[in-house]
Amino acid sequence: MFILAKIIRFLLRITIWFLILSIASVIFFRFVPVPLTPLMIIRCVEQKSDGKELRLKHDWVSIEEINEKLQLAVVCSEDQNYLKHDGFDWGAIKKAMAQNKKGKRIRGGSTITQQTAKNVFLWPGRSYIRKGLEAYFTFLIELFWSKERIMEVYLNSIEMGDGVYGAEAAARFWFKKSASKLTKDEASAIAAILPNPVKYIANPPSKYVQSRKNWIKQQMNFWGNDLDYEDEK
Repeated sequence: MFILAKIIRFLLRITIWFLILSIASVIFFRFVPVPLTPLMIIRCVEQKSDGKELRLKHDWVSIEEINEKLQLAVVCSEDQNYLKHDGFDWGAIKKAMAQNKKGKRIRGGSTITQQTAKNVFLWPGRSYIRKGLEAYFTFLIELFWSKERIMEVYLNSIEMGDGVYGAEAAARFWFKKSASKLTKDEASAIAAILPNPVKYIANPPSKYVQSRKNWIKQQMNFWGNDLDYEDEK
């Protein structure tokens, strides 16, 4: 019983420290740019182990310096209920689960908030532990951050090419211009490669990427001109 009590006290201390540090880190990055993510480090290790040239392009910019067309493009591509949900799109999750039961492959129901939680605080993977932590950090992000801040961190952290992270680096890598100068066509091209940014090429686009670009632009036309963060939920 004495040993069991010690184990319980140890686990309790670990849990308390995890809660304190995780909440503190989420609050910290509510105000401070995210300099590096676990995925960036993992990709660098993979490049080194494969004997490839080390490449990590990442330039943090404020949300005001990211063209609204790109913000709208990623919402239309990745999470059309972004301004309405609290981090989890239960309709998309139910749809994915139903399709999986039928044995059909479908893209997951991850929201932009969930992707941000994974990119900033966690690692790639499909284990139950990782998904559980993703849900936990998603809850914290929605609790402490605004939708505009989530979008800012998302567009500065997400992988947008082989060794390319964030809107500014992607805009300069693919189109030789800043993220503030992206056109609707260029923004939709970057959004089109997000399902697999290491494999897909934004410029010049393949037939598949071009097809996704066209669909995204159609969705942008249906949505309107921009995102109204003041009208959240």
